[in-house]
Formats: sequence, structure tokens, C-alpha cells
Amino acid sequence: MKMLDSLPGPNSLQKLMRIQATLNIVLCQEEWLRYHRYVQGSNSDVWMAKIDNGSGNHFMILFSSKGTIIKGFDHESELSPYAQDEHEVWPGIYESVPHELLSLLDDDAVEKNDVTFCIWHEPNDVRWQKGKVKIPKGASDGLGIFVNSIFPTPKAFVEFAEDYFETTPPMDIVEQIYNDFPITTEMIQLLNPNSEPKEVLQELESSGLLSKDS
Repeated sequence: MKMLDSLPGPNSLQKLMRIQATLNIVLCQEEWLRYHRYVQGSNSDVWMAKIDNGSGNHFMILFSSKGTIIKGFDHESELSPYAQDEHEVWPGIYESVPHELLSLLDDDAVEKNDVTFCIWHEPNDVRWQKGKVKIPKGASDGLGIFVNSIFPTPKAFVEFAEDYFETTPPMDIVEQIYNDFPITTEMIQLLNPNSEPKEVLQELESSGLLSKDS
């Protein structure tokens, strides 16, 4: 459970996902190569974030007024449906999830049955919740990979960008975005000299990622 306690609360996590999705759009013109995404779900009350490492692991986070639910998939995990003859969801993953939150996973884009862990946080919860899942000795459900895919500080994100995008975005600009500074064409050019700032701003606006002052 220590892993769960290291996760930011829903509000802080949602802010981080917006920030990281914004930086991904600026740094990477090819949408399919982006590591973090953040879009409005099929329901206007729901925002959906996705982390995809491009190697088969992906994590979906759905934020709503009912609470937040995270569905993770580690393709190498022994808990994967594809690692079992029955191709079924591992026992215990979904059984304890509140119905209102579990129903958020019915969106086709979520791929509900591709799952190795699920955690959730209702509005009155003080910590993240997880079902009673028996994980085989020596196995992993992918939760640790998910936690390590969230970068709580500008420094952590820059280190990630150096490895994943093979670029070093200016720390001071990344810090400004982490601190909710309105993003400008100048900031976009400094982060990615090869980008088209107007196109980037248009995509950020259509994705609902621009602050009111941008």
C-alpha cells in the first residue's frame, strides 16, 4: 500500500496530467508518439488521461465528479488476461470498485478488459483504494510502472523528456508551465524550435488545455 500512498490525490494528479499532456503536445508533433494525453471523455463530466509508453503498457485515468478511477495494463504482468488460457480479468481487480466509477470504464477507448490493476478514489476518500487481489510471488501488476510515469516536478519531467523525446526542454520554461503560467508562442518556440506555435496553440485550445489567460 506504500505505492498508493506515494500517489498524488485526484486534484493534484489531474493538474499534473494536464501539464504533462500540454508539454507532450509542444514537444512532439506526432500524436501517436506522445507519452501523456488528456482529453474530454464521451461524457462532458469526464476527463480522460492516458499514459502510453509505446511498448505495450498503458494507463487510463478518468476524472469525474463521482470520483477518479485508474485502470492500468502491464503487458508483461502475469495478471494480464493474455497470460491466461481463459483470457479473463484477474480475480479481485474490479469486484470492489464502486459501480458509478466502474461504469466510467465502459467507454470503448478505455479497453476495460486490458487490465492488470485498478485503483480508485471517491470524493470522500482520504486515500486511493484497491481491491483484494492476490498477486503471485515475484509478479507485478504494473502499479509501480504507473507511479514512475508521473513526474511531480519540472526536474523529473525534463529528465524524462531527455530520455523519451531525446531533447532537453529549458528548465525555467517547464517550471513556468508547472506553475500555471499562461503558455505563449515564445514559450513554445523555446521548448521546441521545430514546432509551429500557432498550430500548437490551436491543438492546445481544442484539447481544453489552454488557460483562460493564454
